[in-house]
Amino acid sequence: MINKEYFSPDNCHDRLLARAPLLRYSEDRDFEPWREEVRAKLKELIGDEPERVPINVQIEWKREEESFTEYRFVYDSEPETSVPAHLLIPCGVKTPCPVVICLQGHSTGMHISLARPIYDKDEGAIAGGDRDFAMQIVKEGYAALVIEQRAFGERISQRIIDHNPYYRTTCYLPAMAASLMGRTLIGERVWDISRAIDALSEFPEIDTERIGCMGNSGGGTATYYAACLDERIKIAMPSCAVCSFSKSIGTLYHCACNYIPGIGKYVDMGDLAALIAPRKLIVVAGAKDTGFLLPGVESEYEVIKSIYKRAGCSDSCELVVGPEGHRFYADPSWSIFARLSGWK
Repeated sequence: MINKEYFSPDNCHDRLLARAPLLRYSEDRDFEPWREEVRAKLKELIGDEPERVPINVQIEWKREEESFTEYRFVYDSEPETSVPAHLLIPCGVKTPCPVVICLQGHSTGMHISLARPIYDKDEGAIAGGDRDFAMQIVKEGYAALVIEQRAFGERISQRIIDHNPYYRTTCYLPAMAASLMGRTLIGERVWDISRAIDALSEFPEIDTERIGCMGNSGGGTATYYAACLDERIKIAMPSCAVCSFSKSIGTLYHCACNYIPGIGKYVDMGDLAALIAPRKLIVVAGAKDTGFLLPGVESEYEVIKSIYKRAGCSDSCELVVGPEGHRFYADPSWSIFARLSGWK
């Protein structure tokens, strides 16, 4: 008898997702060689590395606000690719001071982090999910670096605008184009974050030995992978992003920018924490998040805890679970950040 339930591609994909990844962490593995194998595989799968060019920091303006000094600047990431950014340095802090890179997820752009609404629904996005990251960071006494991620805000694909000028957050086409050429959009975003760290060396007010990174949703995903690949990030706080593939992007509809082709064959997200340890890691999640389901967060965090214990730094990671959905939870995340970083 023909079973039409088998017509769906979901059946074989679910079977593959249920298999243990080839490089899944276990206590039986020789830790350091395994960690280097994971590092090499991530570098391979995340795509070709862009060409490095001089950073060419250009300050567009500087202004004094009541509680911070703000620089608006642009830096070059790769040929014919520039990144707009804002650096906020709180008043009254001893410099050079620590800095936290903050990354919005799928939104209308980095102005959300600055609490400066431009489009309809921006105010709701800011107030309804603790998404004014830069304002929070400055209040905590750290400098805040806000960058526009590829395919968001000021860096939206011109082809998307030509197709429909009302699209402000669509990154499907840039993600597919990157994949076509041997890259991934998440890999390109991680590259831009690393180049942002290069740009920070141009600002004497910043202590480049104390760099953190945080973000929600797509910004959390970029935070996590950036911390895996750039050891200059001393503490990472990804929100609503770290979860098993089977409880998130493997079975639920998500934007193409979340995907690294082939990665689920080798690792799940918890395994990648080996590339962050012993540096600090705070995983933030929402109990009612419908895109990154809490059981998948908790199962991967158990792997993360095991890895951190194996690396001899059990106290350097923590899980924060907020009571609501897909958003950031400033309280208690920033108090935990302060304790783990030791920057206050």
